Amino acid sequence: MLTQEERQIYRRHLQLPEIGEAGQEKLKAARVLVVGAGGLGCPVLQYLAAAGVGTLGIADADTVDRSNLQRQILYGPADLGQPKAETAARAVQRINPLVRTEVYTCRVTLGNVRELVSKYDVIIDGSDNFPTRYLLNDACVSYGKPLVSGAIYKFEGQVAVFNYQGGPTYRCLFPQPPSAAEAPNCDATGVLGVLPGLVGTAQATEALKVVLGIGEVLSGRLWLFDALTFQTRTLKFARRPEQAALNLDTANTANYADLCGAGVRSVSVAELREQVASARPPFLLDVREPHEYAAGHLPNATLLPLSALEKGVATLPKQHPVVVYCRSGRRSAQAVERLQTEFGLTNLLNLEGGILAWEDKMETVEEAANPEAAENQDGASCGAR
Repeated sequence: MLTQEERQIYRRHLQLPEIGEAGQEKLKAARVLVVGAGGLGCPVLQYLAAAGVGTLGIADADTVDRSNLQRQILYGPADLGQPKAETAARAVQRINPLVRTEVYTCRVTLGNVRELVSKYDVIIDGSDNFPTRYLLNDACVSYGKPLVSGAIYKFEGQVAVFNYQGGPTYRCLFPQPPSAAEAPNCDATGVLGVLPGLVGTAQATEALKVVLGIGEVLSGRLWLFDALTFQTRTLKFARRPEQAALNLDTANTANYADLCGAGVRSVSVAELREQVASARPPFLLDVREPHEYAAGHLPNATLLPLSALEKGVATLPKQHPVVVYCRSGRRSAQAVERLQTEFGLTNLLNLEGGILAWEDKMETVEEAANPEAAENQDGASCGAR
């Protein structure tokens, strides 16, 4: 039953015959997991909280970066360096203290996805990478949960609902993941700041329709939006029985962590530190953009942006080890795969976690050397808080 306070807050919902008090009670009882508290997750969380969804799970391992502020509107300059999941949960509480939040400051992986997905009624994918999208799809198929998916690229966005009442799954629409060279990346290409707001709001709309059981859900339909023309299209797609049958137990789960970088060898930060200090250090290749390089880079690194890779490939060593890095390791994985497949280079290693992991490791070393100056911080646990 709704309290008198809830009736006042949700009065505009109660006035809609399609929702009414019974529908608002459905929202109050609903449990929704939002994977990714970034550009898409921020508007999703805002509107689901305001709508009165009873429990919101928030899963994100990242921290707030200055470059996020252009589009991730739950955060401000005071939040820099803070865990996104925890910061987003505090924002949700400001919007609607009646909503319960469950926080997971970790990546969704094969090791924890079953525990996470099984506890919620609806899963919303606000992630920015293909391994997570396929992993969430397969988990939702395993547990019979609807998946509200959104994606953005430059000025374009898309939304669909998968695995809804026996409808098509993500694999029915996208049977094969892209290669690293084909996978789009907002770090490298940019994105219009308002675009995730529009797409995330559409995801929130679909999630509410799923919970309430109203309207025509985007199942078997892909909604496409172009911000430059403000035109929309809806593409229909069918269920493919052989693809729809794939789940956590039948899909090739060994590839979840490497869907977009097959054949890419990597090196850890600890290993690279030893190699850099050796008598024959590797060639360091930074594939970020010039403004990122200017803000900070590894010592003696050479800049060759991913967007201009072909122009500078002739300058790279062919025999000497080359370690390729970017901000988080995704663009560099793309660069390694392209250099291997298109130019035949075999001396490449991708830095795991990119320059973020390098900086984090250096901070850890400094804290170990100066324990009195180190602050106590919670670990990135997947237990809900």
